[in-house]
Amino acid sequence: MKVYINKAKEEWIVDRFRNEWNQYNKRTRKTTFLLKNNIVWIIAPWTWAKFSKKTLINNKVLCTIHHIDENKFGEAEQIDFYNRDKYVDKYHVISDQTFDKLNTLTKKPIQKIPFWVNQKIWFYIEDKASLRKKYEIDNSAYLIGSFQRDTEGHDLKSPKLSKGPDRFIQIVRNMHESNKNLMVILSGKRRNYVIEGLKKYEIPFRYFEMTKFEELNELYNILDLYIVSSRVEGGPQAIFEASLTKTPIISTNVGIANEILSKESIFDMKNILKAKPNIDVAFKNASKFMIPNGFNEFNKMIKDIYEN
Repeated sequence: MKVYINKAKEEWIVDRFRNEWNQYNKRTRKTTFLLKNNIVWIIAPWTWAKFSKKTLINNKVLCTIHHIDENKFGEAEQIDFYNRDKYVDKYHVISDQTFDKLNTLTKKPIQKIPFWVNQKIWFYIEDKASLRKKYEIDNSAYLIGSFQRDTEGHDLKSPKLSKGPDRFIQIVRNMHESNKNLMVILSGKRRNYVIEGLKKYEIPFRYFEMTKFEELNELYNILDLYIVSSRVEGGPQAIFEASLTKTPIISTNVGIANEILSKESIFDMKNILKAKPNIDVAFKNASKFMIPNGFNEFNKMIKDIYEN
């Protein structure tokens, strides 16, 4: 039994998942041409049409659905979904919310398993003072982090509302009014919308566009707070990353938030001031998905697909 995971080729997180799977699951990995009776894992479902129909017919097909944004699930998206659904043997989702939405669209079996998290990349660093000195940030600064893209398309202007960049600006603007030491730490591509908002309201920020994992781990470790302000999410994986680095984090009730974070750490825009990070709960829950344990349920799922 061999598993072939398709590439997104977008320098996005699914490419990292593919690389980690191939690195840690050498017995089942398949990185080249597919023969019959293997498993095709469509981890980047929007690229499914790159497979030949013959490949999809001759192999068992596992398809990950990261999230379903109902505001974007128009006629074209529905046609694409049902064209792909004909070839899928089983679906994988990350969260209960995606499970519930997908269950209304297909009769194929669905299994929920959060993705693994690599503790060799994401870990706690005790010496915060040295890290701040390295990045030339004053110890008195109150640092709020956001490390995901916020624009919709290549125009770099339209906000990706599912990620909640407008909400993020509203939150940090209100916080900055009462704490002038507040500074925002940004990373990731397409941060144009948030950057323009921070400039507009004269909120200090530092932007690290594309960073290596080592640097991004350090950026998590200098934060006083990480905020997930999304409206729709599959993960986000930032919840795992912040949890393992023991970064204080609060989040809207999206994706895996209510499975990893404490109830007091989940907010909506009406009760944001009451949200409180709980580092211990987040770390304990996220630790369950560290490598290699994080692969266990995936291997069971793949074995079940292969044998049935």
